[in-house]
Amino acid sequence: MAYNELIKNFEKVRAYMREFYVYGFKSRSEYDAKSARSYDDERRRLESWLGDYMRFTQTAEGKNVFLSVDSRVTHKNPFYKAWKAKSFTDGDITLHFVLFDILNTPEVKKTLAELIEEIDERLLARMTFDESTVRKKLKEYTEEGIIQTEKVGRKVYYSRTADTDLSALDDVIDFFSEVAPCGVVGSYLQDKQPAHKDLFSFKHHYMTQAMDSEVTATLFDAMRAKSHITADNFNRNARPASNPVCIVPLKIYISAQNGRQNLIAYHERANGFVTYRLDYLSNVRIGEPCEAYDALREQLKRAEAHIWGVNCKRNTKRTEHVEFVLKIEDGEQYIVRRMEREKRCGEVEKIDEHHYRFSADVYDTTEMLPWIRTFISRITQMNFSDRTAENKFKADIREMYRMYGIDGGDA
Repeated sequence: MAYNELIKNFEKVRAYMREFYVYGFKSRSEYDAKSARSYDDERRRLESWLGDYMRFTQTAEGKNVFLSVDSRVTHKNPFYKAWKAKSFTDGDITLHFVLFDILNTPEVKKTLAELIEEIDERLLARMTFDESTVRKKLKEYTEEGIIQTEKVGRKVYYSRTADTDLSALDDVIDFFSEVAPCGVVGSYLQDKQPAHKDLFSFKHHYMTQAMDSEVTATLFDAMRAKSHITADNFNRNARPASNPVCIVPLKIYISAQNGRQNLIAYHERANGFVTYRLDYLSNVRIGEPCEAYDALREQLKRAEAHIWGVNCKRNTKRTEHVEFVLKIEDGEQYIVRRMEREKRCGEVEKIDEHHYRFSADVYDTTEMLPWIRTFISRITQMNFSDRTAENKFKADIREMYRMYGIDGGDA
């Protein structure tokens, strides 16, 4: 089969992108999910979109591919190119352009019969379209808002929807396209703007979420409809690696630290909230409405008072207490301000001139450990109700002492 840049099923491309750019960069010999021929075809496809950002290294295991993006010079998400490569039949693309060649301005209005007659005149029998095909295409474009209809008597007239001047929204669209979920929509709008200027650059640019745009959009539709969904959930440690789940999607959390997107959903069999990574979900289908949707959203809202990251541990009736004391020297009030800014569901209490206590009741103490580690050397006292998490934290400190030869730190 000859290599073709155009695609019909984005989920297939997304699977390869995940393998190449999310889960690790595999060499040709290491990738065993498909044949070597498929690996070569998909690698070339990705290179056609991302060739300016792809780099290669030669290791003992073979040639490895990786992505290298310099945020100082790259202001646009290169992964959006994958969404703009679509496959069309000759009939699809011909009908599209001949329709908009006829309906070239909003003032031109035609009935279905007039459109079919003019299409035949323009194509000169090189290609013909029956009434049903044209009607379906017009209905599709009407639902998308590209075509508008007007009924005059018993006749229905079709016309092109007027273009919207977006020039005053350049800054909004530019920012939205790079930071918002489904930002590819903003990228499409930017393509319509002549001589568009890049207004923003990002120190931390979370680009790979572009691959999950279709999943995200479907989840938003399901949440708007207050419905169940079924999806395939990837689990690298399970066999088979992908298992179907039936859940009620409630809220999407996006980390400001690493850009990871997580779905918090209600799982009826587990009788509780479960967290799913969006890049692990695929083939999302909207199911029946959930009668208890509003009640579940209210239950999640109450649970959020004890969620530090995204983990609810399913049992929202039991929380873990976290408490530690920091010593703040003169001139270090910026540490206090940072604690107030980042405390989330916790509380900051001033004990005396140089000591502050942080406390929180959360569902999962281990989610807090990376944040607590940033205060090492200022912590004078700590008390976790989850002793396992506290012992892990102290063991990590001892291991760090050992690695640096500190032998227990200062007296």
